[in-house]
Amino acid sequence: QVQLVESGGGLVQAGGSLRLSCAASGSILSINAMGWYRQAPGKQRELVAVITLGGSKNYANSVKDRFTISRDKFKNTVYLQMNSLKPEDTAVYYCNAAGVGPTYRDFEVWGQGTLVTVSS
Repeated sequence: QVQLVESGGGLVQAGGSLRLSCAASGSILSINAMGWYRQAPGKQRELVAVITLGGSKNYANSVKDRFTISRDKFKNTVYLQMNSLKPEDTAVYYCNAAGVGPTYRDFEVWGQGTLVTVSS
């Protein structure tokens, strides 16, 4: 089994910054991609940012130039640096990881979610 543990959410004023972290542990041979998604009240979960094993990054248009995703491959940890936060960034942020286990079985797991609240 693979587990994800997220941290770093909280309350911040508009224009402020937060850094989210997500660490993967368990039966992992390789993690191909890690990313962050978010779900605001009454809305569907949406992609925020994703980074692949090779370092390719993809961002939602709404967070480009404000958020930065990075990854420590050796620690199986992904980070999301969020700057210039806006009230519309308020949501529960979920970490996601997809990869291969030691028996070469694919996995995809989600974290428990961390709440980010941006006040105006």
